Order: sequence, then C-alpha cells, then structure tokens
Amino acid sequence: MKPPVNNAPPEVGATLQRLRLARGLTLEDLSRIAGVSKSMLSQIEREKANPTIAITWRLANALGVPIGELLATETREVEAIRVLDAHETPTLPGHHAGYVLRILGPMELAGKYEWYELTLAPGGELASQAHDPGTHEHLTVLHGALEVEVGSGKRKVKAGGTARYPADQDHVLRNGGKTEAKALLVVVHR
Repeated sequence: MKPPVNNAPPEVGATLQRLRLARGLTLEDLSRIAGVSKSMLSQIEREKANPTIAITWRLANALGVPIGELLATETREVEAIRVLDAHETPTLPGHHAGYVLRILGPMELAGKYEWYELTLAPGGELASQAHDPGTHEHLTVLHGALEVEVGSGKRKVKAGGTARYPADQDHVLRNGGKTEAKALLVVVHR
C-alpha cells in the first residue's frame, strides 16, 4: 500500500515567519532587504497570499536560505556548519551609482553588526545617510583605492589599509581611480 500523497501546498507563510523571527528581523527589515512590500510580507505570513516564484526567490536570498527551504513542508535540522554558495549571498545592486554590496553577515545580526563586500566601479560611489547615533564603520580596502568622506573630512585608503569612522553622519565611499575597487565594510551599531 502506498503512503498517502500530501496534496496541500507548503505553508510558506509559517516558514517565512519562523526564519524571519529566528534572524531577529521585523517585517520592515525584511521588506527593505528583499525589496518586497511590508503589506505583501504580512499577507504571505498570514497565508492570505501566495508569493510568486520571483518573490520567493528574493525572500530566500534575503534570508540566506535555499529557495527549497521556504517551500519545504517540514522543518529541517539546523546544520552545524552552514555554507552559503556565492549565488545564495544576498546582494544590493547599486548599478546606477556604480556599486555592488554583497551582504556577508547573517540577517539575525542586522542592526547590531553587519558586514559587506563592497565593489565600486571607477567613478562609483556609495553615499549613505547618517545611521543611528553611535554607529561606526570599518572599511578595509582589498583591491584598488577608495576615498572616504565624512562631514567635511576626506581621506584616501589604499589596498590593505583600513579606515574607521563615525557613520552617524552622512558619509560617502568613492572610487576616484581608473580600476575597480573592492573592500570589506563592517558596520557596528551601538
């Protein structure tokens, strides 16, 4: 005798909410990271709406999980060592400004400690508004050179160098060179 077939669709909403809460993210946080409206996320979590494949893919990327995990009907055991392949790393493309920001840190640390891989094309810049009071950034240039501008101050940082600066005021990271620059960016919220 064959076991009964489960024809019920997966409960994406319950899985989404479990993963979001496990990472300490609010609906607003996930909305910003995934580029999906807060109201749509709320409807999905309450099983009032089914996400499209495109939205499911964006949510999986934002949460740093394979798309199949959002569609799974059973809870998986937590792996002792979790490896994200390059295509699973959430990315914030800023092609209009000449940057790509890969989110390397786990989502559950967002708002506390965040780390990114920043790639800036020649002439590209990442301009940020002031973060919460007490926030600091640490930028280590891996390739090329970058200019850091905070308030009225500007400093150039060459490959291998690290700049540490207050990020609770407007700040800009700029590549004035002729080649692509790459850096690690760590944000520490107080």
